[in-house]
Amino acid sequence: MPEVIFNGPEGRLEGRYHHSKVANAPIALLLHPHPQHGGTMNNKVVHTMFQTFVKRGFSVLRFNFRGVGRSQGRFDNGQGELSDAAAAIDWMQTHNANASDCWIGGFSFGAWISMQLMMRRPEINGFISIAPPASLHDFSFLAPCPSSGMIIHGSTDDIIPIESVDKLAQKVSAQKNIKIDYRVIDGGDHFFAEHIDVLSEHVEDYLDKALKSAA
Repeated sequence: MPEVIFNGPEGRLEGRYHHSKVANAPIALLLHPHPQHGGTMNNKVVHTMFQTFVKRGFSVLRFNFRGVGRSQGRFDNGQGELSDAAAAIDWMQTHNANASDCWIGGFSFGAWISMQLMMRRPEINGFISIAPPASLHDFSFLAPCPSSGMIIHGSTDDIIPIESVDKLAQKVSAQKNIKIDYRVIDGGDHFFAEHIDVLSEHVEDYLDKALKSAA
């Protein structure tokens, strides 16, 4: 897949991009885990999501937040990373002006950023949030949540207690006209180290159902 460099708020950002051969294909932007804890666009969970969207005809971008890999800038506790994600979706829309749909996916820290971006970009009409850090960050901004989507978590996550994600999923699900497909992977830890195939199956299943119902 082609390596791309695009302009972000604090300099160049490095990404990997797949451009669909399908006319007016939907687009998907994928966000990686915490930059200060080893998170990069090559994270296994992010890469798994990337391949899932590619197989379904999407144009897909994953990229490194500022200060990661060859992306310029320094870690900015979420605010700057949110701006990076906005720049990434701008870049995607420039190259996919007639995209039929816009999805966003994020893992851990990336899930937190992705949900914030969704609140600011009404064109995002689907999301996949993997291990959202509900015990570390405030998700009260999802009021109301603008789109239906999927939340998935591991039952034995020792970084983000499942109880906090249970509450988040229940709170968002209670909102009018919003459907949250909340799935728990039995035995899964925060990184789904021994459950990456199971995670992939859940993401594929949800995405297939969501695309079918939207057709």
